[in-house]
Amino acid sequence: MTTIADTKTLTVVGAINEALDEALAADPRVFLLGEDMADPGGGVSGATSGLSTKHGKSRVLDTPISEAAIAGAAIGAALEGQIPVAEIMIMDFIAIAMDQIVNIAAKARFMSANRTSCPLTVRTATFGGLGSGATHSQSLESWFMHVPGLKVIVPSTPADVKGLLKAAIFDPDPSIFVETIACYGIRGEVPAGDHVVEIGTADIKRSGSDVTLITYGRGVFDSLQAAEQLAAEGIDAEVLDLRTLVPLDTEAVLESVGRTGRAVMVHYAVEFAGPGAEIATRINSELFGQLKAPVQRVASRYRPIPAAVGLEAAVYPSVDRITAAARASVEYVK
Repeated sequence: MTTIADTKTLTVVGAINEALDEALAADPRVFLLGEDMADPGGGVSGATSGLSTKHGKSRVLDTPISEAAIAGAAIGAALEGQIPVAEIMIMDFIAIAMDQIVNIAAKARFMSANRTSCPLTVRTATFGGLGSGATHSQSLESWFMHVPGLKVIVPSTPADVKGLLKAAIFDPDPSIFVETIACYGIRGEVPAGDHVVEIGTADIKRSGSDVTLITYGRGVFDSLQAAEQLAAEGIDAEVLDLRTLVPLDTEAVLESVGRTGRAVMVHYAVEFAGPGAEIATRINSELFGQLKAPVQRVASRYRPIPAAVGLEAAVYPSVDRITAAARASVEYVK
């Protein structure tokens, strides 16, 4: 059993930095590349601060402002046996590198009859919640869920961020590791030592019996806050953090919803054709006779994200929208 003495308190961005530091120290094949990563900059949000000073600029590489070049160089290195961690600074810009990621990295094992792996990790971040506008604020994880050969990881807490990033780096296949800038300052306890979280396992962040809030990333914190408000109304909500979207822990989803009989999907990707649609379909297919209410979805509205903070907030999920959906699910009468 882990005790407080066995943990340390880190922010999300601190957990990223520590995971990268430990990976660089553990294997000389690991290297980082991206824009403004080396000191004194240490990344646009400080995620790589101090790492080039400690490990050298041959291991923490500043690249030109070209997402295509970053992805291409990283994939080439991975195919040659290195372990690159490429940073695409803002997730919206990953579109420029889609051909390399989707048609080369994701297909390497398949196109080589299983002879060639591509141990690539692409770190990228969503800047939503900062009033950054339509081309800096999108959550595009559903794009990559459609691509066989890629793992898609969207953690929330510092412990999960560190553990899953280390797992992704040393996984033999490519991973898209999505961070949330709005959560970088959140603090939490992280197990000491070589902390690794298995890719593809969900985690119950709050137990409940009346309705399951299924979420990941930034949505976890909204859902936990909503669960507290619902508890004051006598509604006991469970919060299930998926942590990874591919592979998806379908077993955990079905187990939780099978117990509560109700489900609300919460995510910052757009609702239309988003991750919640796939998961809701699986729930309906497997638990149709057990559901006490239709699966609800609370997600970003299907429109470009405004730069005005007030309008941006109206596009994204909110605690009020989550509580309303959960309330409607509990009050639903067949």
